[in-house]
Amino acid sequence: MKMVHVTIQTKCIDESVKFYQSITKLNIIRDFRSNPDHKIVFLADSEKETCVELVENVSEPYSGEGISMGFAVDDVQGFCEKLKAEGFNPSAMVSPNPHTQFFFIEDPNGVKIQFIQQGK
Repeated sequence: MKMVHVTIQTKCIDESVKFYQSITKLNIIRDFRSNPDHKIVFLADSEKETCVELVENVSEPYSGEGISMGFAVDDVQGFCEKLKAEGFNPSAMVSPNPHTQFFFIEDPNGVKIQFIQQGK
């Protein structure tokens, strides 16, 4: 069984799309923002293995509790510094073992986004 996407209810779909495009480098693969009743955007990586579905829901957006999504990066320290320079407030760096380091930021909806570097 393969997970096909993660859904996030968002109060501002345009802001969320911009975040996932610019920070996680996901690209729009389906865009239904023109539907006034159900504004939905699917974003994915080039292999379509990582997919996020954003659903605009102004009355019941995601609360930001109890979930995080992890994205692999090649240089976790450098990426953390880049995000700081862009105005984000990354968490402290965590290193649960000598081969893994990660930190978190929040997306516009309060979802914790983890950026992780794993070595050999």
